[in-house]
Amino acid sequence: MRKDIVTPAQAGVQGWATRFGKNWIPACAGMTYWFSKFAAAPISACVAIAFVAGPANAQPYPVKPIRIVVGFVPGGAVDFTARLVGQKLSEALGQPVVIENRAGASTAIATERVATAPGDGYTLLLIPTSTAVQTALRSNLPYDLKRDLTPVSLVSIGPFVLVVHPSVPAKTPQELIALAQRQPGALNYGSPGMGSANHLAGELFLLQTKVKITHIPYKGSGEAVIAAASGQAPVGFPSLAGAIPMLDSGRLRALAVTSLRRATSLPKVPTLDETLLKGFDYVAWYGVAVPSSTPKDIVAKLNGALGKIVQLPDVKEAFNRQGFEAQAGTPDEFTAIINREIEQTIKLIQITGLKAE
Repeated sequence: MRKDIVTPAQAGVQGWATRFGKNWIPACAGMTYWFSKFAAAPISACVAIAFVAGPANAQPYPVKPIRIVVGFVPGGAVDFTARLVGQKLSEALGQPVVIENRAGASTAIATERVATAPGDGYTLLLIPTSTAVQTALRSNLPYDLKRDLTPVSLVSIGPFVLVVHPSVPAKTPQELIALAQRQPGALNYGSPGMGSANHLAGELFLLQTKVKITHIPYKGSGEAVIAAASGQAPVGFPSLAGAIPMLDSGRLRALAVTSLRRATSLPKVPTLDETLLKGFDYVAWYGVAVPSSTPKDIVAKLNGALGKIVQLPDVKEAFNRQGFEAQAGTPDEFTAIINREIEQTIKLIQITGLKAE
């Protein structure tokens, strides 16, 4: 029989597929006797229905708005990263991307929100270093980071910067250490919260310099930077994204950055490695994760989109202005980064006795 000729049986199959759509299976079962008696190819009839009906009901991802959940209040590096990535992701996927700020518990509230969300690709987590730190620091989290979330891709990395209020009589890390030694515990340093990456940067600094500066946790990067700029907590380790506006206005003074290389946005500010603490290297990273039940094809599509986004010249420039480097990778590579952060934090906890407040 010629392939371009449609038999009455085949025409009937196509008609049933058009009429019943995704509910063709019961119809097919009911037609078994009819096809066995009258159709030329009864066995292939239901296959033909599936072939005709299936593609008509498939909807490519995404078909509705996507939500990126952020564990901090608006302002600061994490929120900046989410909004930049969200804008470009919307352009790449053709759907709106909404930023949802769920601040509190050093990102645990936001992380739980995504960990318990449906794995359909419409609820993403902007996961910062702090989220991995919390896994090492707290044993009573309402989620298991490794079990409940799937890393999609890294998007950026960048250093923290050691800053002081202008009233603090220190213009170098060495002068700050000398001041802290003369007045043990008199100085305060703020962070976005207990167990935040900024907090860990501060604790590593104190551990290696053997001085005492009291930690004050705040609710988010914005609050911590304002506390430093007001003199309430006159020492801090904010990300460059949060610190640069205050540095430009003279409300804060930068003493050093925490990476091995100087930041391109602050080329005159030295590293701790070159001024005081050889080998000191602690940076922030930001990436995207989804519920672990998310299908692999959706994870792959998001990973591909994010990989292209971080290569865009305007994205690179935006991150550079904030002291970050745009950087992506595979889900497995991002998983390895998260696991290393957890292991490093566990070691720090063992040395310092650091506990969740």
